[in-house]
Amino acid sequence: MPTHSSTRSNPVAEFLAQQSPLILDGALGTELERRGADLKDPLWTAKLLLEQPGLIRAVHLDYFAAGADVATTASYQATFEGFARRGIGFVRAAALLCASVESAVSARDEFWAVDTNRPGRLRPLVAASVGPYGAMLADGSEYRGDYGLGVDALMNFHRPRIRELATAGPDLLAFETIPSLDEAVALARVLEETPAMSAWIAFSCKNGTHTCEGQRVADCVAALEAFPQIVSVGVNCTAPEHVPSLLQQMRGRTDKPLLAYPNAGGRYDAAARRWSGASGTAGFAAAARVWHAAGAELIGGCCRTAPADIHAIRAWARPR
Repeated sequence: MPTHSSTRSNPVAEFLAQQSPLILDGALGTELERRGADLKDPLWTAKLLLEQPGLIRAVHLDYFAAGADVATTASYQATFEGFARRGIGFVRAAALLCASVESAVSARDEFWAVDTNRPGRLRPLVAASVGPYGAMLADGSEYRGDYGLGVDALMNFHRPRIRELATAGPDLLAFETIPSLDEAVALARVLEETPAMSAWIAFSCKNGTHTCEGQRVADCVAALEAFPQIVSVGVNCTAPEHVPSLLQQMRGRTDKPLLAYPNAGGRYDAAARRWSGASGTAGFAAAARVWHAAGAELIGGCCRTAPADIHAIRAWARPR
């Protein structure tokens, strides 16, 4: 394993040393759709980097106003392969990846410049989103895994955009909706090539014990202990009812802070690119208290959560 730079930052640890929990933002894609964006597209939110970048920035601002300590960028489904299918070359694609970070950073800096937003708050962070290989396929594979690719092939896929995103100036990277241990290890190993950068890894899980591909989540987080640049581990875009059990499985197998930002419940139809079923956001803040008690120190929401849910979490976590 490469020697790590002494200049490597750990913004998660630095934040948690002063305030806990660290409040993540909520959904970006479904929130953009709620505001009228058409995301039925293989690029998903990355489509708006081309068409409506101002709308992305507005959502970031609204999450900061709601109380989020982190903005997660619109790069989840932004890949060189996906852009290439649109006829967008490497240089332009790299610029769009950087633009996703710049949008969140700009929103954060605008929010932070207003004095009335500062009392009792720490300066928010920007996490550059890196979705799984399955997100590029745009067929719901991130909820199945089992791509038939080895660790080396996954490293080769992820390396170019991790390099571009890391140089764009985020505080850390967010490896999200990862369905398998092999992909998590591939991401952690590529991250070693950028020793000053840190990241979290959030797994997608099919029940209260296993990742979507079928590994025990406890074994997955234990395997990531060997990678100090991975500064937090947990779950996202997983049914909220599974979160307490998953956190219980992970506790005792890792010294890293745990994170939880599940979806709001329901079922995702990958072919139609839409969610169905009831959303559980009415009790999201109450559920967040349970996740915190179960060990989660980074808490937010994924698909179908909204700024109102993050506001409710903040009202519980940091009452005035």
